[in-house]
Amino acid sequence: MTTVTPEDLSAMGPLVARLGRAGQRLRHADQARPWVLDTAVVALVFLMFCMPDLLHAVGAIGGDGDGNGPRRFRLAHTRLPVAGMLALQAGLVLPLLWRRRAPAVAFGAITAVFVLQWSLGAALRADVALFVALYSLALHGRLRQLPWACAAMAGALGLVAAQVSAAVPVWDALFFLLSTATAALALGLMIRIRRAQLAGLRDRAARLEIERDQRGRLAVAAERARVAREMHDIVGHNLSVIITLADAGAYATAASPERGKEALHLIGDTGRQALSELRRVLGVLRAADGPRTEPELSPQPGLTDIDALCEGVRSAGLEVVYRTAGDIDALDSGVQLTVYRIVQEALTNTLKHAGAGTRANLAIVVEDTRLTVTVEDFGPPAPVGRPRTANEEGHGLVGMRERAALYGGHISAGPAGAGWTVRVALDLAPRGGAAR
Repeated sequence: MTTVTPEDLSAMGPLVARLGRAGQRLRHADQARPWVLDTAVVALVFLMFCMPDLLHAVGAIGGDGDGNGPRRFRLAHTRLPVAGMLALQAGLVLPLLWRRRAPAVAFGAITAVFVLQWSLGAALRADVALFVALYSLALHGRLRQLPWACAAMAGALGLVAAQVSAAVPVWDALFFLLSTATAALALGLMIRIRRAQLAGLRDRAARLEIERDQRGRLAVAAERARVAREMHDIVGHNLSVIITLADAGAYATAASPERGKEALHLIGDTGRQALSELRRVLGVLRAADGPRTEPELSPQPGLTDIDALCEGVRSAGLEVVYRTAGDIDALDSGVQLTVYRIVQEALTNTLKHAGAGTRANLAIVVEDTRLTVTVEDFGPPAPVGRPRTANEEGHGLVGMRERAALYGGHISAGPAGAGWTVRVALDLAPRGGAAR
């Protein structure tokens, strides 16, 4: 649940801020000890409306104890003993203690005492408790209870108008009494509606905060998946090349030291390239707290970098035949990065499973709004290790499927003769929010 902070209140002005802080303290105190406010209301009604009647020991409206005053305000009434007056005042005021916990019960009890009092012909200032009970019922009670409460209220006020008809015209008395009851009812409903609106706004703000946090977590998860995919492509490819070169250098050192030295140079170049790409990827993940130097960034690889990729794979002993067809230079950078990573992963898998000495054909063909990438090898020169099966799917193939799905494409990978074929088809037709 969202609350108004002291800074928000201070921005509204000093007077509003003080009133807001006082209101918040009162609400918190009422939530902690609700009986305190109910007792305070009863005490206030007793002091303001019961004590004057007790001090004068008379029940006449506007009376002064001697029955003096303008004639039109002197009402025929029954003088009650102090004990009877106290009993009626207690019946009118004490039910206000549970006006919020059981507003219908409190209103019914006060109405019954009110009708009894006026049936006896007595008038008490404590009758204001009936209007307080109606206000509390409109604010805290069930709305379906209001019709019968209003009917009971109208009947009780009609009794009062009949009792005071000797001094005040019935219609004037009814107008005054019903206007007061309507004001109490409208005030309770207005505050009830306002509280419901505020509760709805708080609930909406809380749901928006939850949705914002969820969107943030989803964005973080998507970014982690993207970084993990990039790390897999970079580390997996370069490590495969380095391992193949290291194995080849170890065999070539004894027979031809120059070939072993060349393999070591190639390992160093491949390692430096991998380190540079790792720095580029990890540079965007650094925390931005405090002064720091910006990472050296380089453009994302594209189709022009596939030649260098093939050269690196050839240096590891894999013969690659690369050809293109169509206007590949017109492809946007996102498509080029996707194709580059797919080719990189496919050649890495060929190098890892088929090994050095095999041959791979790489073809990139653009036809209208369709781009096809085909990587096929002819298997290892000699049976080595466990052959791949169509059900063997690691993180690399999953990453290729995800990249192809960004452009509405699909991928097929499986054995073809003694080798393995990877075929990817991408849809280049522009679509709303297809691939950013």
